[in-house]
Amino acid sequence: MTTAERTPRSPAKSRIAHRGQGVIRRSVHNLPGQRGLQRPIALSSATPTRRASALGAGAQAHPVLHLRRSITRFLANETKAGLLLIAVAVAALVIANTPLNEAYQDLAHLHFGPEVLGLNLSVHAWAADGILTVFFFVVGLELKTEFVTGALRDMREAALPMIAAAFGMLGPAIVYVVIQSVTSTHAYHGWAVPTATDIAFAVALLGIFGRGLPPAARTFLLTLAVVDDLLAIIVIAVFYSGTLNFLALAASLVTVAVFAVLVNRNVTSPWLLIPLGVVAWGLMFNSGVHATIAGVALGLVVPARRDAHGHQMTHAFVEKVGPWSAGLALPIFAFFAAGVPVLGAEGGLAGALADPVTFSIALALPLGKLLGIWGSVAVLVRFTKLRLGNGVDLPDVAAIALLAGIGFTVAMLIAGLAFKGDEVETFHASFGVILGTFSSALLGAVALHRRTRVRARGASSAK
Repeated sequence: MTTAERTPRSPAKSRIAHRGQGVIRRSVHNLPGQRGLQRPIALSSATPTRRASALGAGAQAHPVLHLRRSITRFLANETKAGLLLIAVAVAALVIANTPLNEAYQDLAHLHFGPEVLGLNLSVHAWAADGILTVFFFVVGLELKTEFVTGALRDMREAALPMIAAAFGMLGPAIVYVVIQSVTSTHAYHGWAVPTATDIAFAVALLGIFGRGLPPAARTFLLTLAVVDDLLAIIVIAVFYSGTLNFLALAASLVTVAVFAVLVNRNVTSPWLLIPLGVVAWGLMFNSGVHATIAGVALGLVVPARRDAHGHQMTHAFVEKVGPWSAGLALPIFAFFAAGVPVLGAEGGLAGALADPVTFSIALALPLGKLLGIWGSVAVLVRFTKLRLGNGVDLPDVAAIALLAGIGFTVAMLIAGLAFKGDEVETFHASFGVILGTFSSALLGAVALHRRTRVRARGASSAK
């Protein structure tokens, strides 16, 4: 018997080699022949890593571990995580319009937290200002990854979807403002509500109805969504922050800097980093800047450079935090944000539908995104050297633009900030987001289905 026959290959070494290659393989799948979008595992539809499946055999002896890994694999699939979010949102909307609404509202307005620290908040506020920070931390990690090693590293490749993302926010804002002007309502402070794209919903529907589209179509949507996230964060920080407490803001930024020093020295102990993150969040909340910005800042300071084994700390953090974001933070926020008591609110359903705020947002999401994204790409491809390529045509961009009108999570957050203090208008704005989101989802699904039946591609972008 030879040495090779006597010595079995170490499964541990095989797993480590695969873990680093998994990210690269997904990137190549996204955009063949190019660097592609380095999407973290928590928002990737790729299959779980070999490490998880290899550990699965041992998990049979530990049912709790097996259950935890099964949940993690479920949430790591962006399509399933998106469907979970949709189910929670629909459940909240139904509950809020049934006799259970009174109990639902009592729970949402229940206050708890240390008053001395300025953190005695309602459950609804904890969901929007507190736990949603986990989601924004993951967003920060994704942005850092894209800027360092992903699609946003090469401006020549990312220019078209990046510009489209900017116009994709401008289009809905213009549609909203025009409707407000025509109806003489003048609720202009809600202009930013329909500008955001919900990546979880949009990618989930692309995975369901867009099978058969070129991989570059998914890359286009993801790049678009990443830039949209960045712009939405800027909008929240600039337009929807309160009176600034510069001392608390400076203390929060110092805490973020300490966090940055530790992670850049490979200190990754959760017993140290989580308390620092909580302190940075609490100080940011008391500074007047929206507290979720702390999550973005913490994510952006995590190093994204690859080590000698091809691993990235940003990816490692997303693998650990991503399931908490997809399975806990987003569903809890969705449950308390989507519970719009349309039937019991002032004016009822008819009053909500007749409010210009409602139908401005509902129309601006699908129409504004379509005009902004598809229109800008059509003009840029026609009059500049920028091209789509890789089998993606303008009709594909139109379908993607409609999906980008799915603005649930961040749009709901901005609705609460834009109409803060006016409960009826907040309900109507949230209802508009729901209507616009579902109409965008329906139109996007139909458009994707039609595009998947097209076999001849590349003609429109080659002109």
